[in-house]
Amino acid sequence: MPIHVRLLYFGQAREAAGKGEEDYMLPDGSSVDDLVERSSQAHSQLQEMRGSMQTAVNEEIAAPGQLLADGDVVALLPPVAG
Repeated sequence: MPIHVRLLYFGQAREAAGKGEEDYMLPDGSSVDDLVERSSQAHSQLQEMRGSMQTAVNEEIAAPGQLLADGDVVALLPPVAG
C-alpha cells in the first residue's frame, strides 16, 4: 500500500525545485533517501546539492535510511553559510 508524504523545500533547494513543497506517493517501506532520489530526478538541480543537504522528518533531523510513514512531512535543508 503506498504512503503519502509531503516534501518541503527551503533555501537553495526551494530555488532548485521551483516550489516550496510538493506531495509524493511512495511504496510502503520507502526511506528518506528514496524520497530525495525521486525529488532529485524530478528536479535535476537538486542532484548537485544532494550531498550537502540535511533532511528532517516531522521537524527532527533524519538519517538517509530512516523509513517514512504515511503522513510524514519531510524537509530538505540546504547547508547554512555563516
